[in-house]
Amino acid sequence: MIIAVDGPTASGKGTIAKALGRHFGLPHMDTGLLYRAVGYQVALNGGDPDSEADALAACNFPEELLGHPDLRSEATGGLASRVSVHPAVRAALLARQRDYAALPGGAVLDGRDIGTVICPAAEVKLFVTASVEARALRRWSEMQQRGESHTLAEIEADLRKRDERDRTRATAPLVAAADAVVLDTSELDKDQAIAAAIEAVNAATGQQPCP
Repeated sequence: MIIAVDGPTASGKGTIAKALGRHFGLPHMDTGLLYRAVGYQVALNGGDPDSEADALAACNFPEELLGHPDLRSEATGGLASRVSVHPAVRAALLARQRDYAALPGGAVLDGRDIGTVICPAAEVKLFVTASVEARALRRWSEMQQRGESHTLAEIEADLRKRDERDRTRATAPLVAAADAVVLDTSELDKDQAIAAAIEAVNAATGQQPCP
């Protein structure tokens, strides 16, 4: 079974995807981490994330970079959003994502184009969303815990910019697949969001919930 989980930044899709992997016994890939690695590698190379050539060259990042803690930073997230607009970069990372989805037994993948481009035939497609205000508050809380100092207004403005880039890019824009279940987590806490996602998967596959 392949479960595709898409949605904008800080919607909760990563947390939900990990939980679905644990619940259904499936491996999980955060595909956004690949783009973060490319963006981070561009910076290491002294390149320009808005240059398709520089971003494409960074797709050859070393595998161990995926474990670097700086990939989770807000700055790297901004770089990832910028390199992800390049068609050549998306093409370069396509095979890696599809190979993961083809693992025996299936997998859970989360990103922005899993249900529309990477795995359009996925058995289950979820589109996790939330208001910009709710997402900004979550991201601000995470950053406070990591000791990063950004104002709530700055984070909200950055999320709006990322949303605009993701939704208007020519290649694989952020959009819910026609057959995706849309899950709005604006008013849900972590446990409620996970429970709603598990229920949606059960309903889509005809499975009975675990007692």
